[in-house]
Amino acid sequence: QFIHLSPSIIKLFADPEAKKKYTETTYGAHVMSEARGLLGSTFFGMLFTCGMHYFRNMIMGLAMQSVMGPINMMEKPLVTVLLTGPGTIKPEDRVFGEKTADELTADDEIVDSTGNPVVRQIKNKSNSSATPPTGAITSNDAFEKLLLDTWDSGEKADLGPLMQIITKKNCNYQTKENSWTPLMILAGLGVKGTASAMKQVIELGGNPAITDKDGWNAMHWSAFHGSAEAAKVLAASSPKLATVNDKEGKIPELYAKAEGHNDVFKILQAIGETSAEPAVKSESGLRKRK
Repeated sequence: QFIHLSPSIIKLFADPEAKKKYTETTYGAHVMSEARGLLGSTFFGMLFTCGMHYFRNMIMGLAMQSVMGPINMMEKPLVTVLLTGPGTIKPEDRVFGEKTADELTADDEIVDSTGNPVVRQIKNKSNSSATPPTGAITSNDAFEKLLLDTWDSGEKADLGPLMQIITKKNCNYQTKENSWTPLMILAGLGVKGTASAMKQVIELGGNPAITDKDGWNAMHWSAFHGSAEAAKVLAASSPKLATVNDKEGKIPELYAKAEGHNDVFKILQAIGETSAEPAVKSESGLRKRK
C-alpha cells in the first residue's frame, strides 16, 4: 500500500522556523478527506449566505459569496486537478505537497490526528552493504555516547537522531557503567513522542524487563521520573514490570509515590498489589549519570 504523509493545517501565527508537520495516512483516505472537507465547507457557506439573504435581505453578502466562492474553490488542489488538469489524480503527481516515508528529513515532524508528535525512524535509502557515510554511527561507543547525550538533554531532548539509529541489533544495548538501555532512557525522559518511540523500540525487540545495575527495569525509570505516558506503554506491554523488586526490594509504585508522581502511582496501583512498606525517597534526588 502506498503511504503518504500529508501536510497538516498550518496554524495562524505559527513559528516560521518550526518543523513542517505531516500526518500519516493512505493516499485514498486523504483524497476522500479533502473531498468531504471541500463539499462540507462549500455547502455550509452557501447555506449561511442564502439564509442571511432570506432572513436579512443581505444582497451584498450573496453577491460577494457568488464571486469569492468559486475563487476559493479554485485554490484547492483537488479542484484544480479535476477542473483544469488532466481530470485524474495520481499519487506520483504530489498535488497535496505530500511525502512518502522514505522522503522524510530531520526537518519534518510527524503528528497523529490529535496533533501529538509521533517519532518514526527515517529509512536510509543507501544500500545496507555500502560504506557508511562520514560521521555515521558505526560502533557501540558512538551509540552509547548518543544515548547518554540524549539523556543529558533532559526535557529538551530530541528523540529523532536516536530513533534513526536504533535497530534490532542494538535495541537492548546496555551502557558500560550503569547498564542503561534505550527503553530506560526513553521511559525516564518523558518528552514529546516518548510513547511512540517506546512502542517502536519494543516492536524491534526491545525488552523492558532488562534491569540496570540497581535492579531497575524501564518501569522503575518511568515511576521515578514521573512519565505517565511511558508507564502506560510499559503496562500494556508487560504488566508484570510493575511488580518487580529492585536490589533494595522496592517495586516501581513505591518510587512514584515517594516522588509525588500521582498520575504514575495510580497507573501502577491499578496493575498490581501495593506494598505495605513505606517508600523512602532517594537522597540523590534526580537519577544522574556519574
